Amino acid sequence: MAMAFPQTRMRRLRASAGLRGLVRETDLRAGQLVLPLFVAEPEAEAGPEAAGAPARSPIAAMPGVERLSLSAAVEEAREAAALGIAAVMLFGIPREKDEHGSGAWDPDGVVQLATRAIKQAVRASSPEGELLVITDVCLCEYTDHGHCGVLREDGSVDNDATLELLARTAVSHARAGADIVAPSDMMDGRVRTIREELDDEGFPETPILAYSAKFASAFYGPFREAADSAPAFGDRRSYQMDPANGREAVREALLDVQEGADMVMVKPALAYGDLIREVARETRLPVAAYNVSGEYAMVKAAAAAGHLDERATVLEILTSLRRAGAEVVITYHAKDAARWLAEQ
Repeated sequence: MAMAFPQTRMRRLRASAGLRGLVRETDLRAGQLVLPLFVAEPEAEAGPEAAGAPARSPIAAMPGVERLSLSAAVEEAREAAALGIAAVMLFGIPREKDEHGSGAWDPDGVVQLATRAIKQAVRASSPEGELLVITDVCLCEYTDHGHCGVLREDGSVDNDATLELLARTAVSHARAGADIVAPSDMMDGRVRTIREELDDEGFPETPILAYSAKFASAFYGPFREAADSAPAFGDRRSYQMDPANGREAVREALLDVQEGADMVMVKPALAYGDLIREVARETRLPVAAYNVSGEYAMVKAAAAAGHLDERATVLEILTSLRRAGAEVVITYHAKDAARWLAEQ
């Protein structure tokens, strides 16, 4: 039986930085972070890189985050690698959209071009190629209606008709050199379909990071501005999860495990620490937590107003996600966090 005060004094091991570091239960390293990048397709008449066009376009709702040209995305990837960040996650902003999102699987689409360019640059600067490229697999950025799949005549999303298009997209990313493909659409059965297609097309070693528990969240607002992916009508509640449901999130993750996912994700992160813990315990797979755009924007706004210490707040949030059970944290704070961690 544990002894009580005064024999037990919990403050003994908090008395100095050395003692606190010695008994710290949760670590946070740059190598556990993933930096999302928004890459914009160049204009057709300007060739692979639009001459004279700005390489970076600020995103108003996300201070410090920009839409990037291909060359700027390569610069960001090189900087991330130099900081020891584990990976970049690519989101494409195409020049044109259509009802099926055909730009998503175009071999010369924006994500495919960016993947090849980043992998080539990383190999050139580091033979080991430490920086991983993760590609977001979805149709919402590429469809003219902004939904994540094929639409029926009544405007609802046709789950089964969407699966083959997602698989085609994942294969095109793998061909371009993606280290990990990450389906974010929340269609039923998409992990199995993607796994089968990857295997059939000669990519049995390409891992799948499934957005397993992706909620229909209010925290996504700034992302939709950044990726130009807001639905033209309705919302995504018929395929993204109800924020009130926890057991369902675990069930979704377990289904993705059965279908062949190598890693699973909980998105958003900050308000879902309980589910990060549950999913990690139940799946026994590596879990990623996506510290999403709205979470980032809130911290930035509060820090700009002088209400928060940005550095302390960010490191506390990211540590809390690791403590909850996430092996990987996807965050727009990744570069700043990596610099701050290096200074400790």
